[in-house]
Amino acid sequence: VSSAIINNADAMTVYEACKAMIADAGDVSSSSQTDYYDSMLQCIGTSNAKSIDVFFLIYCSSLVFFMQAGFAMLCAGCVQLKNVQNSMLKNLLDACGAALGFYSIGYAFAYGGMDYTSDKKTFIGTENFFLVGVEDLMFWLFQFAFAASSATIVAGTLAERCQMAAYLCYSLTLTGFVYPVVAHAVWSPQGFLNANAVNPLWGVGVIDFAGSLVVHLTGGATALIATYLLGPRRGRFYDYRGNPLERPTEFPGHSAALQVLGALILWFGWYGFNTGSALSITGPNQDRVVSLAAVNTTLAAASACVAALVVNYIYDERKTGEGSFSLTFAMNGTLGGLVSITGGCGVVEPWAAVIIGFFAGLLYFSASKTLVRLRIDDVVDAVPVHMTNGIWGTIAVGFFASSDRIKLAYGEVNDAGVFMGGNGTLLGCQLVGLLFVFGWVVFIMFPFFCLLNYMGWFRASASDEVEGLDIRYHGASTGKINTQVGPTARYGQSNQRLRRTLDTMDDPRDTPSPPQTTQETVSDRSDYNI
Repeated sequence: VSSAIINNADAMTVYEACKAMIADAGDVSSSSQTDYYDSMLQCIGTSNAKSIDVFFLIYCSSLVFFMQAGFAMLCAGCVQLKNVQNSMLKNLLDACGAALGFYSIGYAFAYGGMDYTSDKKTFIGTENFFLVGVEDLMFWLFQFAFAASSATIVAGTLAERCQMAAYLCYSLTLTGFVYPVVAHAVWSPQGFLNANAVNPLWGVGVIDFAGSLVVHLTGGATALIATYLLGPRRGRFYDYRGNPLERPTEFPGHSAALQVLGALILWFGWYGFNTGSALSITGPNQDRVVSLAAVNTTLAAASACVAALVVNYIYDERKTGEGSFSLTFAMNGTLGGLVSITGGCGVVEPWAAVIIGFFAGLLYFSASKTLVRLRIDDVVDAVPVHMTNGIWGTIAVGFFASSDRIKLAYGEVNDAGVFMGGNGTLLGCQLVGLLFVFGWVVFIMFPFFCLLNYMGWFRASASDEVEGLDIRYHGASTGKINTQVGPTARYGQSNQRLRRTLDTMDDPRDTPSPPQTTQETVSDRSDYNI
């Protein structure tokens, strides 16, 4: 119909375009009046359905892209005031870098040359670079929003200590190459894990409805590698001599309100993330699939929030004798529940979504505490939220996927979750998908970050970290910086000397010689504060 409108200058309406198409197909006068009207109704209905689906994807793409604002607010609230501008710019550059990278090569690597009738398997796409030959541009927009979300996951993890150059390099690499290979394997019909392929893995393939595996595990695993190699913020787990602290130092974010605002924006955007993955709203039973995805998204988030809040209260009560209701655990538990249901939101029953969300809250709590014990510094807890629950969400599909729901979403049923009468083949495919994605991310991103670290492009200098990255990279800070570091006049330790001392420390665990003074050292003074 669109081609008819373009080729017929006078036929600007759908009705006139359909009339012209039917006339071109044969002699209208020789056809019965009933057949003619049937053809007209079918033509107009198809055109309207296409328009509705395009608008549906525009709306969902907008919601997913709006999640960038959620990530930005969450990061802004979790960092210190002296690093807010730097964090905001990195979130903005994520979107820009993802757009350019996914436009030039990312989309071609992920979905180039898709053919649902061919049983050929490829490791990577080889067509449609720079969107040449791509007709469905709305599909590109929706997938770009997904790629940008995967990249932004890492932004908060590396906050307050990562150089701008390293972040730009990482963002382009992830969205232009690493993520597209994962998306190709799971979501392209030529991918060896795709469930809709002509010959899927073990006759079943991997079911990842909206991206627990493709988006969140990819971003979460990258965040773990990056923060491990980057090291913790100075003073978080080690003192300035490099000695381990008995108790980690808390660096509270400057705004709890921004954190909650960011979390709620992410929850709101997740409705586009999960429902939009149906890609259509006009096909047979698509209304039921989209509705189920939205309901499951809500239930899993609520269940995970309550679970994380309660288990943290019990933990604090047993440890200190007095429980506390932690806003941070409730908020991140909610996000963990959203991540966990993303992979199966269209194929599990609502009661299963509650169970999946409940365990997501517990897993988030356990993973967060484990990172602290391992002295791995994750500013926004992105690794427990996205990687841990990305793994759980992928496995949960192998446990709870319903055969009836799979048939509605995918058209055919080759296996179901083991708790729903399946034989375990689907669960096995899900595990293979986990191994592939995690192995691929480690294979590429570990040496990549090692190279950045070797080149000196990864971690910000000690003096920049102390003063704040806003001063170093943006010329000014949104917060008031205390330039008096310790009792400098009395004890002879100037800020300039302190910066030189800190700049010699390539890692916060290094142990330089303590500064010598004629009296006690400044580290022995209670009012020495960086």
